[in-house]
Amino acid sequence: MDVVAALLAYRAVLLPTDTVYGLAARADRPEGADEVYRLKGRSARQPTALLAASVDALLSAVPELPDGAVRRMLPGPFTLVLPNPAKRYRWLCGDAPHAIGVRVPDLRPEAADVVAAVGVVLATSANLPGGADPRALDEVPDAIRARVAGELDLGPVPGTPSTVLDLTGGEPRVLREGAVTSADALARLKG
Repeated sequence: MDVVAALLAYRAVLLPTDTVYGLAARADRPEGADEVYRLKGRSARQPTALLAASVDALLSAVPELPDGAVRRMLPGPFTLVLPNPAKRYRWLCGDAPHAIGVRVPDLRPEAADVVAAVGVVLATSANLPGGADPRALDEVPDAIRARVAGELDLGPVPGTPSTVLDLTGGEPRVLREGAVTSADALARLKG
C-alpha cells in the first residue's frame, strides 16, 4: 500500500526522520494512535509526539503553541513538550492532556512530502519498548515491520533519538538527552 494512502486510512507506516526511523500514523483521530500503540506494545498512558513537515503546519494544527519557542527550536532534532490549553490531540497526550509533545524534524524531501500530504502525524521510534532505536528499516523489529501498511526507505539515519525539552513550567527541563546535548539544547532555547 502507498505510504500516503495508508496514512490517510489511519494505518501505521514506517518513516525516516532526522534522528531514527519512526512508526507513524495520521494524528487527527484516535484510530491512528490506537494502531501505533498496539504495534509498538505501548500503553496509551504514555504520550506520543505530534510531528509536522513544517513549523507553519504545526502551528496550524495547534495554534496555541508559543510561536517564538517553536520557531527558535524547530525544525531540528528536538521534541518540545508544550502547554496544550485547548487539549488538542488528547489521545497523544497520555495522562497529561494539558501538555503536548511536538516535533518538526529536518526531514528529507520525500518524507516531508508524505507528512505534508496528510497534515500532521503522530510518531514514535519504530522499536519495541526498551529496544534499540532503528537507524534503518532492517533494524525495525519484525513484529512491527511485518504489520505496518507501508514504509518509506531512504537509507540510514543517525540513530540517536530527539532531545526532549519540557517547556511547560517556569524553567525548561531536559527530559531526555538525545541528538543534541542538554547544554546545547538549553543554550539554543535561550539564544
